[in-house]
Amino acid sequence: MAQVRLQKYLAEVGLCSRRKAEDLMRQGRVTVDGQVTEAPGHMIDPETATVALDGQVVGPPQKLAYYMFHKPSGFLTTLDDPRGRPTVKGFLDKLPVRVYPVGRLDLDVSGLLILTNDGQLAMRLMHPSYLVSKIYRAKVKGLPSEEKLDLLRTGQILILGKPAAPAKARMLKSGPDKGQLELTLTEGRHRQVKRMCAAIGHEVIRLKRIAYCDLPLPPDLPPGQTRKLSPSEIRHLKAQVGLVPADSDPKK
Repeated sequence: MAQVRLQKYLAEVGLCSRRKAEDLMRQGRVTVDGQVTEAPGHMIDPETATVALDGQVVGPPQKLAYYMFHKPSGFLTTLDDPRGRPTVKGFLDKLPVRVYPVGRLDLDVSGLLILTNDGQLAMRLMHPSYLVSKIYRAKVKGLPSEEKLDLLRTGQILILGKPAAPAKARMLKSGPDKGQLELTLTEGRHRQVKRMCAAIGHEVIRLKRIAYCDLPLPPDLPPGQTRKLSPSEIRHLKAQVGLVPADSDPKK
């Protein structure tokens, strides 16, 4: 088998992104045939080399896999929680290959998550420079005025002292004392939707992500369920972050 760079191998086995693999190597946590290997350009033969992280042998590369997952509320987007709270791990363990969530949704937030073991794609989807869109449906206390929504649209909201990027915002429904908003963001800062809505005086009651990178959450995919991404959906994600030519994107 042809030799490959060690960080590429670690990404292909679904351990982490290539950049994270380089960090692990620099920390002296990766060994090849029992020897610590810190050089990012180190080449290995995956058929003969024994690669380990923190002393635990890392298995051979898996076939790349891509899923969408309807995350229920009440679960953390992590594979382990030291406080013992429910995580999405139980749902992911049912799949035939090891995959990881791309980004996070808060404990009380439901909606669409992309799952993959393609470390390069995951890294780019999460990197802010690619401006990957995320669409949320938020039920909020009170009825935001158009003037307040304009604060979201024009980037006049501060989150922890830094301006939030402009977001698309529109009212979907309104009731006597509650409203439902649709918000489209290209940032992924911690608790961003909740903080933006709180900044205009409207606390989020319920939050759901209904689309990611222009892929909508299918109405027939119930909470807790997954489905494979189609070849055209995979090409679309890759085209959005420059991994395949834009003219190959079936959505264009």
